[in-house]
Amino acid sequence: MVMSRPAMALLLIALYLLMCGAVWARQRRRLRQAAEEAAALLPAADAGPPVLVLHASQTGQAEEIAWQTARSLHLAGMPVRVAALGEIDRAALMSARHALFIASTHGEGDAPDSAAAFASDLMAASTSAPGPSSSSAAASDAVGAEDRDGAIELSGLQIGVLALGDSTYSHFCGFGRALDAWLRERGAHPMFERIDVDRSDPQALEHWRQRLSHFAGTADLAEWEAPVFTEWRLSARRHLNPGSQGGPVFHLELVPADGSPLPSWEAGDLVQVEIASMAREAEGRADHVDGTDDDAHRPREYTISSLPSDGRVELMVRRTTREDGSPGLASGLLTERLPLDGRVALRLRAHASFRIGANVDRPLILIGNGTGLAGLRAHLKARAVAMSATNAALAPAWLLFGERQSAHDAHYRDEIETWQRDGLIAHADWAFSRDQTERVHVQHLLARHASRLREWIADDAALYVCGSLQGMAGAVDAVLRETLGEAEVDALIRHGRYRRDVY
Repeated sequence: MVMSRPAMALLLIALYLLMCGAVWARQRRRLRQAAEEAAALLPAADAGPPVLVLHASQTGQAEEIAWQTARSLHLAGMPVRVAALGEIDRAALMSARHALFIASTHGEGDAPDSAAAFASDLMAASTSAPGPSSSSAAASDAVGAEDRDGAIELSGLQIGVLALGDSTYSHFCGFGRALDAWLRERGAHPMFERIDVDRSDPQALEHWRQRLSHFAGTADLAEWEAPVFTEWRLSARRHLNPGSQGGPVFHLELVPADGSPLPSWEAGDLVQVEIASMAREAEGRADHVDGTDDDAHRPREYTISSLPSDGRVELMVRRTTREDGSPGLASGLLTERLPLDGRVALRLRAHASFRIGANVDRPLILIGNGTGLAGLRAHLKARAVAMSATNAALAPAWLLFGERQSAHDAHYRDEIETWQRDGLIAHADWAFSRDQTERVHVQHLLARHASRLREWIADDAALYVCGSLQGMAGAVDAVLRETLGEAEVDALIRHGRYRRDVY
């Protein structure tokens, strides 16, 4: 029986409404779970001010540690409130007695996007230390807990700071250190010295947990649950750029090794690869990883380029080379030494700051280079699924992508051109830096299309940037600020319309 056009239209509308209902229900469940978890930490009416546990997170690590911190203190009998640093205003900070700060650093010493409002509104307001009050009356006048220059005064606050960073950057833990210095300048009293964490160093995190035990007044603070890694099987591997002047890039496909159903994730999320077990699986001997190598047991993170509906986790991985010429521990194993059907320990991790969030109905400007295409591809796939389900046009997408050579590095070109023909991508601009004498990068394309950029932002578009921090991300940010203005870019960050997954 051939279905009539009106019946087909009604069926497609019904399918679209079902999909919207499923998305709405899933979002409601997630919000309800988050609300219940937060409510469980709230104090009783007579318990006094809660301990503020504030996180400044770019990829989600600081937020994860903040929740672990909060749960531990709550189990020890302390009232706790967890919040992103950018959500805290001066009134909340001034009324608190104790605050714990878990602060990541973005790039070379910058605040994470989630803390940009705090850094610009409070930290940048004044850097001069508050002077002492001349009398008790002066402390209670109309100025309240602010000094004469309008800067916040925190002499009644006791603090602890955990700074997360990467020592390969010149400004190691730059934002965490700046935050710690600012809090002290405003009069806050450290309960212990700032703890700096180099790439998830377990000893530094254990030091933090010990300090929390002392703060909570207990010697047996609950142990933190270790991240749960499960075995996945490498089901496919494909070299994407043979002949390229750049390092080899591979498309990888992984599925649960035991055949269990796929876990849930969203476009923008990450996987962590556990190195030690991967090396043992590849080599078949437990002593392959040198226990003295500080990097050998630290998980590596990759942005997922697929959706659960694809039936597998897909990754884009470039094989990196170390100073001695050997391949990187994770990239070498994933792209070369791990055999097909070999097993690797993974865990999926939510990356809230790079998910679509409230931008689901907005036009998308997707900017990236190299393997940064992975995260952008996942968002395009999500749009393609939605468009297929509704058989209707969605808000347009504009892709700007940079690599070395068109002949070798146009990753997923067929897929992107299909999305263009289908109307999913309104514009696809490629920057191949080695195809001409003058080096052309993705930021140059963005500058050339300044008028289109302004038009899209005026039409409520959201910006997603994925790829290298050095060179690309900073240069793109500079073009955005030159074209749109500092205030407009800062507003985009505040409202979640400018999101970055850079490394």
